[in-house]
Amino acid sequence: MKALEIHQLNTYYDKSHILKGVDLEVGEGELVTLLGRNGAGKSTTLRSIMGLTPAHSGSVKIFGTDSTHLAPFRIARLGVGLVPEGRRVFANLTVEENLKVPVDRPGPWNIPRIYELFPRLAERKLHKGKELSGGEQEMLSIARVLLLNPKLLMLDEPSQGLAPIIVQNVFNVIVAARNEGTSVLLIEQNVRAAIEIADRAYVLERGAITYTGVAAEFGQDEARVQELAGASAQKWEFPDD
Repeated sequence: MKALEIHQLNTYYDKSHILKGVDLEVGEGELVTLLGRNGAGKSTTLRSIMGLTPAHSGSVKIFGTDSTHLAPFRIARLGVGLVPEGRRVFANLTVEENLKVPVDRPGPWNIPRIYELFPRLAERKLHKGKELSGGEQEMLSIARVLLLNPKLLMLDEPSQGLAPIIVQNVFNVIVAARNEGTSVLLIEQNVRAAIEIADRAYVLERGAITYTGVAAEFGQDEARVQELAGASAQKWEFPDD
């Protein structure tokens, strides 16, 4: 069974045709990255999967269940966790209080495990969300979703605006989630970092999929990576600890 299957997905904003026949799938326990320039339709893809921007046509299946027309809360109940762009934490709650918001679900992720993976959050657990740096807020945003123990984890640009050492921490946690058996769909503009950890890659251009394949093989197509990555085209190496 596939964690996620999207077939011929078409999505509109008013009269603007954003997603144009998108086909995409994520296997159970697989880490897949969806790459593309700004405006390609990556975030719209996530919003359509979650039912936040309903598809005009096509289908979405999550662990075999047709979720195309389900409400977002019902899609979440299928085991989907979304880390949205923008680090949406509760500004007036402490780190510890933020981490206690999610409903307890059985699985490998709990608050002590989160503090092991994100020692900085443990250090800052009595600080309010608004007092955290951008990187710390991103860590907290990911941690809250992990505490739901999702079967399918989706992340929208988790490295945006972060220093390389923080990106390393964030991506290490994404890999840890995959290693626990969680299926992952990662939307990312840091092409080099994404293909370093992903099993497979898709490229979205102007609402249509233009590449599907093994992430490492895509990484060897230097011209394609340069074209897609733009300013981030330099070779990515995770910083030393």
